[in-house]
Amino acid sequence: MPAASAIKVMVVDDQASMRAMIRRSLQDLGFRDVRDKGAATEALASIKSDRVHLIISDFNMPEMDGLELLKAVREDPVIGKTVFIMLTGSSDRDLVQKAAALGVNNYLVKPFAPAALKDKIERVFGELS
Repeated sequence: MPAASAIKVMVVDDQASMRAMIRRSLQDLGFRDVRDKGAATEALASIKSDRVHLIISDFNMPEMDGLELLKAVREDPVIGKTVFIMLTGSSDRDLVQKAAALGVNNYLVKPFAPAALKDKIERVFGELS
């Protein structure tokens, strides 16, 4: 049972309003170390230099999408085991299958309630204390 305050999180979404909403939800759940980036390429570089425990990434982003970010994370020997939760605007079965094949830990369909985000995180980390 990790305390949420001990888990470092990187939120990746090209929409600033979505990043802010997720950050607020995480802070309300007790997370203290929440970073965010508007582009997957920036997030990947940041994660490689300063590791996190959890990546919450949007799927649909320009340049590098969430699946490409997930693939890059999983292929890296240092950050490859980082917990990855994918956010998507649709429950497209093909996308879910591709993400699962790449090793996503969980996914969440937008829009979502903070309780749903908490549930997805707890399914991976166990109950947040």
